[in-house]
Amino acid sequence: MRVVSALCGALLLLLVVGAIPRGHAQTATGTNKRASALESGAPTTSVADGHLRMLALLEEIRKRNSVENLYTGADFHAGERHLLKQLRIDSPPAQQARLRLLVGKDELRLGNNQEAIEHLRKAYDLSDSRLVQPAFQLAVAYLRLGEARNCIAHRDAASCILPIRDGGIHRDQDPARTAIQHLTEVLRRQSSHKAARWLLNLAYMTVGGYPAEVPGAFLIPPERFESEQDVPRFRDVALELGLNTVSLSGGAIADDFDGDNWLDLVVSDWNPNGQLRFFRNNGDGTFGERTEEAGFLGLYGGLNLVQADYDSDGDLDVYVLRGAWLEKAGRHPNSLLQNDGNARFRDVTIDAGLGGNHYPTQTAAWADFDNDGDLDLYVGNETFPSQLFRNNGDGTFSDVAVAAGVTNDAVAKGVVWGDYDGDRLPDIYVSNFGAVNRLYRNAGDGTFSDVAAEANVTYPFKSFPTWFWDFNNDGSLDLFVSGYERRVDDVAAHFMGLPSMETEPDSLYAGDGSGSFRDVGFEVNLNHITQPMGSNFGDLDNDGFLDFYLGTGYPEYEGLMPNLLFRNVGGKQFVDVTTSAGVGHLQKGHGVAFADFDHDGDQDLFVELGGAYAGDVYANALFENPGFENNWLVVRLVGVESSACAIGSRIRAVISENGNRRSVYRWVNSGGSFGANPLRQHIGLGRAARVDRLEIYWPASDRTQVFRDVGVNQFVVVREDRDGLEARPYQAVEFGP
Repeated sequence: MRVVSALCGALLLLLVVGAIPRGHAQTATGTNKRASALESGAPTTSVADGHLRMLALLEEIRKRNSVENLYTGADFHAGERHLLKQLRIDSPPAQQARLRLLVGKDELRLGNNQEAIEHLRKAYDLSDSRLVQPAFQLAVAYLRLGEARNCIAHRDAASCILPIRDGGIHRDQDPARTAIQHLTEVLRRQSSHKAARWLLNLAYMTVGGYPAEVPGAFLIPPERFESEQDVPRFRDVALELGLNTVSLSGGAIADDFDGDNWLDLVVSDWNPNGQLRFFRNNGDGTFGERTEEAGFLGLYGGLNLVQADYDSDGDLDVYVLRGAWLEKAGRHPNSLLQNDGNARFRDVTIDAGLGGNHYPTQTAAWADFDNDGDLDLYVGNETFPSQLFRNNGDGTFSDVAVAAGVTNDAVAKGVVWGDYDGDRLPDIYVSNFGAVNRLYRNAGDGTFSDVAAEANVTYPFKSFPTWFWDFNNDGSLDLFVSGYERRVDDVAAHFMGLPSMETEPDSLYAGDGSGSFRDVGFEVNLNHITQPMGSNFGDLDNDGFLDFYLGTGYPEYEGLMPNLLFRNVGGKQFVDVTTSAGVGHLQKGHGVAFADFDHDGDQDLFVELGGAYAGDVYANALFENPGFENNWLVVRLVGVESSACAIGSRIRAVISENGNRRSVYRWVNSGGSFGANPLRQHIGLGRAARVDRLEIYWPASDRTQVFRDVGVNQFVVVREDRDGLEARPYQAVEFGP
């Protein structure tokens, strides 16, 4: 769909917003005590003005992008190009080479591949033949050119899937073969160059020459790419569904925004020129883009997204996070987008009191920290103080972070809520990059205390995504925290069977439910070097134990490393099934969502792909689950005294399987800290024929509902104030037009 200009979009939105009544009809499942307060709020004209004011702010940021943005600004490094023009023809070759190298890398980052190669070629020709960096950067530029000509211009479902083969082999092989020449040259000069060896093997894959043509001294053996366990192969169907939009890094939410029970998609692009997009699930195996109809035109940027029913009116709203990675230049406004129930949104950030201070961020999470029945919001900022917005119950928020003691004052990369100590009060975990992590324990009086050191969950020191979950189904929340380092060498070392030198391993902290944790990462086989950004968890095989997917990468172009899928084996071990499942995409992975888009009873995997630099674009992927022949139950909770979308509530399914009785636990949330799963919970049941006992615990009301002998393979709705289950239609469809 063609996106109109920002001015036309603003005029259109003024008309649309003015036509939408402030309060839409409540669903038959009911309202709660906050609905009347929202109905008596600010008039429609105020909301419209707030929306248009946000559009104006984002348009101004878009205009300044060229000179302010390190990653996407065409003029940010204009001084280097100016210096290059001023160089005398008799300037020292080393000086010319250094400047050409800088300008060449800048052109590559901007997506000007041919111009980049010209500068890098001259830098290579002018450099001391003993230096490896000019040859390496030239090889990287040719690899990117090959990606642009093949994987982007002529994308196949197998493109960039490790190990590259079949449809992923390049049609135009000239760029990759030139890269091979330069990478081989680097390795002949410096055989220990791990990144060059890694990229050399990938380059040979793109031309169909792996492993036979790879020089023996530099070959990474094929068995190093094999999965630890075989699973059915997933298929990327994004291309045929029109979901393969090309963008830079961004967020993704999978959820039902229009109340038809089908899961839609909201996808962002962190570029200040990148349009927020909405894809409606048509319920027939297809999606249709409804960006304009959703009121998204002119809403640019957003590295991450998270959903919640903040106003308790029965539909899901969206919070957009902006400005991360840019430090002081990233003081961009976030957006709170209020849903009218029909997937039509308007920006109410300013009216809701969330627009007073703009700080760079990419992570936030919703929870009812004071158990008053409405959702509060914690925003983890980078370098600047983090914010805790208490929901006032009337559509507005107040920042109470200072009084609560949760400002963090570090570079927050992931934030999650979870009641780790079982006292009914959600606590906050903050993953920081380059600082110890925080575990803020909720005291129940509006204040928190950092007990991370006491609980022994301060590391990794350089970390990124994080989440609370119950990986072993013992009824206690556990904690995953990833290690992160901006280098490909350690990832390459893992595939070469060499020790890593810099990157910290991921931590998996097993909780005991009383407030203590123990890092069991190595015990459960999580000894990989992963370096993830976007990531999430779900139960792909419906066995009741949660698996997870890591979207890997870092901004530089040589950061080609496979996204990773880990299967949970009975809560006792994780195995890498990436290549067997066919989901080891080499492009940088960001927003990740596990969701059953086609209602066939298993979770598919959506991945928002693309990097940080303007030229590092790629198309998104939707991996269709082939099925594992296990049973399942989908449960949507509707709160009345508790928050309407039930975030923080707990589900326990007691089942009997092969004569053994066991429990499966889920806490209502959107999953990890970068990418959002549906808030309705998909519960794998293995081969169990019935759910013997289904328990729902509502922390705000401290109530437990119990349902017995529940049928499997169905979608049910549970209301906090009713004793029965409401079955919803759940008809499977086939993907494709």
